[in-house]
Amino acid sequence: MAKNLILWLVIAVVLMSVFNSFGPGDNAGRQVDYTTFVNEIGQGQIREARFNDREITVYKRDSTRYVTYLPVLNDQKLIDDLLVNDVKVVGTPPEQQSMLANIFISWFPMLLLIGVWVFFMRQMQGGGGKGAMSFGKSKARMMSEEQIKTTFADVAGCDEAKEDVKELVDFLRDPSRFQKLGGKIPTGVLMVGPPGTGKTLLAKAIAGEAKVPFFTISGSDFVEMFVGVGASRVRDMFDQAKKASPCIIFIDEIDAVGRQRGAGVGGGHDEREQTLNQMLVEMDGFEGNEGIIVIAATNRPDVLDPALLRPGRFDRQVVVGLPDVRGREQILKVHMRKVPLDNDVEASVLARGTPGYSGADLANLVNEAALFAARGNKRVVSMVEFEKAKDKINMGAERKSMVMSEEIKESTAYHEAGHAIVGYLMPDYDPVHKVTIIPRGRALGVTFFLPEGDAISQSRQYLEGAISTAYGGRIAEELIYGHDKVSTGASSDIQMATNIARKMVTQWGFSEKLGPLLYSEDEGEVFLGRSVTQSKHMSDDTANLIDTEVRGLIDRNYARARQLLEENMDIMHAMKDALMKYETIDADQVHDLMARKEEIRPPKGWGDSGSTPSSKPESKPDNNDTPSVSENDEQASAQSQSADNDKPSA
Repeated sequence: MAKNLILWLVIAVVLMSVFNSFGPGDNAGRQVDYTTFVNEIGQGQIREARFNDREITVYKRDSTRYVTYLPVLNDQKLIDDLLVNDVKVVGTPPEQQSMLANIFISWFPMLLLIGVWVFFMRQMQGGGGKGAMSFGKSKARMMSEEQIKTTFADVAGCDEAKEDVKELVDFLRDPSRFQKLGGKIPTGVLMVGPPGTGKTLLAKAIAGEAKVPFFTISGSDFVEMFVGVGASRVRDMFDQAKKASPCIIFIDEIDAVGRQRGAGVGGGHDEREQTLNQMLVEMDGFEGNEGIIVIAATNRPDVLDPALLRPGRFDRQVVVGLPDVRGREQILKVHMRKVPLDNDVEASVLARGTPGYSGADLANLVNEAALFAARGNKRVVSMVEFEKAKDKINMGAERKSMVMSEEIKESTAYHEAGHAIVGYLMPDYDPVHKVTIIPRGRALGVTFFLPEGDAISQSRQYLEGAISTAYGGRIAEELIYGHDKVSTGASSDIQMATNIARKMVTQWGFSEKLGPLLYSEDEGEVFLGRSVTQSKHMSDDTANLIDTEVRGLIDRNYARARQLLEENMDIMHAMKDALMKYETIDADQVHDLMARKEEIRPPKGWGDSGSTPSSKPESKPDNNDTPSVSENDEQASAQSQSADNDKPSA
């Protein structure tokens, strides 16, 4: 930044000097005609006259000055008049410029343009300090074994992936042990997984464990606007790696250069395809690259060229997926090392409540919890801060500008109490974790269900329990306020329950009349933001039967939820009162209410700074990654639109 600023300052100064040299001279004052000058000589007003060729700078006795010009080059009579009237006459020698100066002045604009062009070429091509024509050199950054401090101890949540790559460390440390038996070091390892799962961290841990040089580069660094530059950079990168062998080359986001050939504009002459061809040759061509392991990472393996994935190039594909509950607990413990924790923090509970989180998401969770503790001027981070951080990540930051009337708060409390009571009484369903009437985004309230572990598959009993739980809020409103006072708050609940019921009938084979057949499937086609489900070879009678079976599932579970709420009206009233008082209750309070205890324990953190309910509760947007969430959407009349697009996951 400083170098660029200095360069532009120099260019500005030089341009100003050039303009001044070619522009008009420095006017000593205003310009006066020669007749006035002669008359003022006779009147004795002139004190001094400076001659520079035909230009005369005149200094008057009243300290003013002006410029005039001789009509003829030599005027001896003027000199005599000046001397007679006691005017000081000063002459300046003629300005002489060398031939070199004349050449420089005439060629300087062209030289300046050439210099600016070279500078911008270097900036555009990333030449750095390597020269203006060095853009064919590799941009890979080398890290020595002393610079890499990451080891396998810093990587958690992907034990299977670590086992797959530990053999690479043994190869790099002692290749002779494998070569004695005819084994050959793998050429390449492709790490595949969703974003944030730790692919780059795992590659760095391999280099840290093996104590070998580590070259890192992005796939986009190979692609350039000039044809042949990418291939040149690939050659230069492998030449540098051969000199540092044994070593590791890590290419992040390899799909930027490794996409399938033949699909780009320009065919085989496309710059990206030439770069890929050179990479294929370098990895497994006539010349072997012994001692060089190429590790690549991508979350788009489906677009890679088949020639890049064959054995001999990328011999192994290591899947770095989202961590399970045990892996999430290990990752949380790794990130919690640098955070002072309270005694009530349990990583296992946080791991259960964060299904679908990647390693990066869990690192963000710990950081957000630390920020919450810092805002409250606390010395340690407690479980309360972690719960707040999880709610913020799942549903967004609270919006304090929204004000709810007591009537809307009471309706929301009954709605969420209906979800919680039905979900609590459902067999084989997730335990209730938290119930809140603090508005979050388009939802006026949220009920969380915390699963005991990661759900690999779901039973019919569990799915029907989810349908009954989804309708609990709407039924509670109907029982309390009557059929005509039911609000639009259950729009997302209805959508979720309908989707589950339809999939049970058409995809999961849970209908006795239709049998275990596939009647529809998601083609992955997106139209106007919605996934289009296409049905193949389905008659009108079959479609009608599907609708009948779906309606039967809904009606049966709707009736079950209504019966449970009618039998527990006293609990629903008590839970409404607790929500109106605390705004948020957790599993302990729900257990006390379901046991019909007269007094319930206050929620965790109640009475702390910022934990008491405010007159302006915050609102948070909903989240689809939560395992089981039931929401009460905002009223359509208040939002001027329905909340039908909210999609809590079942």
